[in-house]
Amino acid sequence: MTYVGPAGLGSAPPAAAGAGQEIYDLAERLFPICRSITGDGVRKTLDVLSGHIDLRRHEVSTGTQVFDWTIPKEWNIRSARIAAPDGRTIVDFADSNLHVVNYSVPFKGTLPLNELRQHIHTLPEQPEVIPYRTNYYTPTWGFCMAHDRLLEMTDGLYQVEIDAELKDGSLTYGEYLHRGQTEREFLLSAHICHPSLANDNCSGLALLATLARTLRTRKTKYSYRFLFAPGTIGALTWLSRNENRIQLIDHGLVVSCVGDAGCPAYKRSRRGDAFIDRAMAHLLGDRPGAKLIDFSPYGYDERQYCSPGFNLPVGMFQRSVHGTFPEYHTSADNLSFIAPEYLEDSLAVLMDLIDVVEGDWTPLNLFPKGEPQLGRRGLYSALGGQKASGITSMSLLWVLNLADGQHSILSMAERSGLPFKELAAAARLLSEHGLLAAIL
Repeated sequence: MTYVGPAGLGSAPPAAAGAGQEIYDLAERLFPICRSITGDGVRKTLDVLSGHIDLRRHEVSTGTQVFDWTIPKEWNIRSARIAAPDGRTIVDFADSNLHVVNYSVPFKGTLPLNELRQHIHTLPEQPEVIPYRTNYYTPTWGFCMAHDRLLEMTDGLYQVEIDAELKDGSLTYGEYLHRGQTEREFLLSAHICHPSLANDNCSGLALLATLARTLRTRKTKYSYRFLFAPGTIGALTWLSRNENRIQLIDHGLVVSCVGDAGCPAYKRSRRGDAFIDRAMAHLLGDRPGAKLIDFSPYGYDERQYCSPGFNLPVGMFQRSVHGTFPEYHTSADNLSFIAPEYLEDSLAVLMDLIDVVEGDWTPLNLFPKGEPQLGRRGLYSALGGQKASGITSMSLLWVLNLADGQHSILSMAERSGLPFKELAAAARLLSEHGLLAAIL
């Protein structure tokens, strides 16, 4: 058994005042870009993110095999519109990039309304919003529009044009690595394929870029890998190109829908009891309305990272759970649906999580027979104003009692119900007074 002083106890700087506005401003820049699983929209988005962090960009050619999938042809769109029989423009891609079914093949023609309707998607139960629809792997075309507008269309011949291109090209993704003291990694992933949807996922992209920039000034034990890739096919591509490094990932988090007014929610990894599952349960446990959700194979890219061939310790962090709020995958998921205060709160959760990941260690009580005399060592007076120190006598006693070499600080927090930060500070103080050592 080796005893050393505690390591990795430094805390991340708190989220800077105004960080939420900074994240919002970045999301606002990303919002107008028409993104898909491939194409120039992804590259433009990475260009914007590269202004905040030093991203490494990867291009993977059409036709490349990634497990059971194949990189598709690259899609780019220039314009699209539907013109009424009298020449008026009814639908224009320039007004909203949700108006065209993502990955529509090019089309130009004149169609009667009854035939055109077969290519139009609406939400009758939400008649004023435009739905978001995709059709990545079947060669077809379509438009999305508000149901109210569809009801106004009268019989006649409509001019339809989608000026798009599908060609051999590549899938693009970006990653940024904050190097820590070890090669052990924390993977943070956000999908980059959705077009003008503010919460899903301009908020996740902007939040992770801001978090990555914040970490640049901090020395960490872990290396933090930030991945910005198209949903499903992008995560699969990254996994297929990094199989030899997968074993380095100790923690992982998929981030999406983090800018709305909903309470924070965490979906556990497939393992269910990974360190990150426990840490997030502890951090969210006392938050009113916070949700802890068991793993299911439906959702975002956590289902790729948690597939049985990898079974990585990757959970998902969001606020309102995807698919449960009426704005989800509609034009109502706009910049008014997210707000700086919620983005800043989401950043604070991730900063607290990093504190737990970085600050967890297993202490050993060097005076385990009875309680050591704390007053003689000035520890009770060192508490001073408990509010200022963040340490209570109970946190000292819990740490001393559980410091048997079997309980980490997180385990102590779970057992005692006290905050991790308070116990970590107590352990640091006890270590400084020669009462604890760390087990390697």
